[in-house]
Amino acid sequence: MAAGASLGEAEAGGRAGTALAVFGVRIAAAACAFVAQVLMARLMGAGEYGIFATIWVWTALLGHASTWGLSQAACRFLPTYRAKEAGGPARGFLVFGAVFSLAAAAALAVIGAAVLWFVPGLVTGAQTAAILVAALVLPLFALQDFCEGVARGRDWTLLAVAPPYLLRQGLIMGLMLAAVGIGAPAEASVAVACTLAATALSLAFQAAILLRRLAAEARPTRALYPWRDWMRAALPMALIDLAGSGFNFVDVLVLGFLLPPAEVGAYFAATRLLQFVVFVQYAASSVTAQRFAGAQARGDRAGLEALVRRWSRLTFLATLATGLAVVAAGPLLLGLFGPDFRAALPLLAVLVAGHGLAAACGPAEDLLTMLGAERACAAVTVALLAAAVLLTLALVPLLGLGGAALAAALVTAGRGGVLAVLAHRRLGLLTPAFAR
Repeated sequence: MAAGASLGEAEAGGRAGTALAVFGVRIAAAACAFVAQVLMARLMGAGEYGIFATIWVWTALLGHASTWGLSQAACRFLPTYRAKEAGGPARGFLVFGAVFSLAAAAALAVIGAAVLWFVPGLVTGAQTAAILVAALVLPLFALQDFCEGVARGRDWTLLAVAPPYLLRQGLIMGLMLAAVGIGAPAEASVAVACTLAATALSLAFQAAILLRRLAAEARPTRALYPWRDWMRAALPMALIDLAGSGFNFVDVLVLGFLLPPAEVGAYFAATRLLQFVVFVQYAASSVTAQRFAGAQARGDRAGLEALVRRWSRLTFLATLATGLAVVAAGPLLLGLFGPDFRAALPLLAVLVAGHGLAAACGPAEDLLTMLGAERACAAVTVALLAAAVLLTLALVPLLGLGGAALAAALVTAGRGGVLAVLAHRRLGLLTPAFAR
């Protein structure tokens, strides 16, 4: 037991630098995206930029959904097959996942283009051209999302996150500047075309390195395709991921129906700063989720428990430190949006507190999805998303913006606690940061 624990703790400690690097990449990408958004808004003006921003959000959402959870499932199946030296299913998963993601996104793009063709008055002429170009982006985005999952599943974490979150963002900004510099109109369709080129280039770079590394490890074996097993696990993961994404914007969407735009804007600014806290948990998950699956496949229970214990504490402490730093810098950072936005500091503090409490509950979601309890995790996540909507609707009329922040914090913390209890009951693992 002690030997296994020591091995798990050493393994976790050796990955702390990688998690820090992933966090740095996401922070750099956020800064790059912020600069790109300011630049493109100034180049295009509010109207064209609004079209581009809307199309990009939908492209990202639909592209991510087009993998149907196979991107997340890669973090579970690839480490398991590697631990069991099952080369056939591993090879089949790579082929199936790439083809499925590409085909699903392409089908969605064709359907969208057909709707525009048969219902010509659905959107304005300026939007039509941009949407048609975005239809070409969609399959590439989905394939890159799957490549990210494969790289994470093989524990090549920086290869997973740097091309889509840093290289692609930088290329979008650089290509837009170049296009306008040579005389192209600063329109949404041009911006989406730059996004298409940036996605293709960053995907080519990522895929080339990924294929080279996979080929170096490949053994001559026939590919096997137990696709029903893959999809049974992947679909609940997709539901968890989409519902989890809903937690990031459900409060803003509900506020849009209840309060004036100026008040919603202040709340939105607070949620943008909250992302720096969220990145800590993303970085930890990028490093550890696939390692949970690998330890389970090897039958290394002591190592798994030590990994959970060590990373629960590291993630909580890092989240706490980042949250305190964000709140301390809140007046300055919120002031960048405008002097009136500083009033959102109490909202930011409440939101940070909710994520801090959730981090204290440990990586229960990753354990549930990686170790076979993904359906129970999906049910809890969807139920709590509905609870978030109802609680926001109940508290906002009473407390205004503070009610929305309180609802979001309570549901975020509650989700962490419920999943921690579920992980203990289903898997026998204690996930809270300082549990013994």
